[in-house]
Amino acid sequence: MSNILIINAHEYYPFSEGRLNQTLADTAAQILSAKGHALKTTTMRDDYDIAAELEKHRWANVIILQMPVNWMGVPWSFKKYMDVVYTAGMDGTLCKGDGRSHDGPTKQYGAGGTLTETKYMLSLTFNAPKDAFGDTGQYLFQGKSVDDLLFPMHMNFRFFGMQPLETFACHDVMKKPDIDNDLTRFEAHLNKHLSGVDRDEQKVQRAL
Repeated sequence: MSNILIINAHEYYPFSEGRLNQTLADTAAQILSAKGHALKTTTMRDDYDIAAELEKHRWANVIILQMPVNWMGVPWSFKKYMDVVYTAGMDGTLCKGDGRSHDGPTKQYGAGGTLTETKYMLSLTFNAPKDAFGDTGQYLFQGKSVDDLLFPMHMNFRFFGMQPLETFACHDVMKKPDIDNDLTRFEAHLNKHLSGVDRDEQKVQRAL
């Protein structure tokens, strides 16, 4: 089966303790472990070692990023994680430079990623209701989708060569939560996208 890294990027606040994101991360671990997948986890509340985090990314066939969307982006502690871990990975661990060459100094920026056999999945929690997206009549997002909003995160993973799985989202989690239904949908989402992702021989060879 697959090697799966689950990153819980929630940042604790007194008004947002992170129970839903932890529940989703735990649910993913339980479901995927029962299917025989090997799991590793990282949270922003615990200390982490940069070299160990880079090794987890090299080890994983699939990376699940579980996070709340705070101010239209990632929590600050995960931005710090990216700044220190992913910057260190530019030594060739996660990418070989930025993809450009001397022969084409303005071409193929971002094409130097080494995790081309790795998939990733965003699992998101929003205060925003689902109807706020995809509707040009709505005020804030003006018809944009969840993935449009998270475009920078998709590009960060693409920079390392990763391929996306379908994004999962829980909406209106503060004013009108529907946790039981969200968990049911999440289980179906995992069963749909992560039942048949097997360890790849190229992944094994890459680790040797």
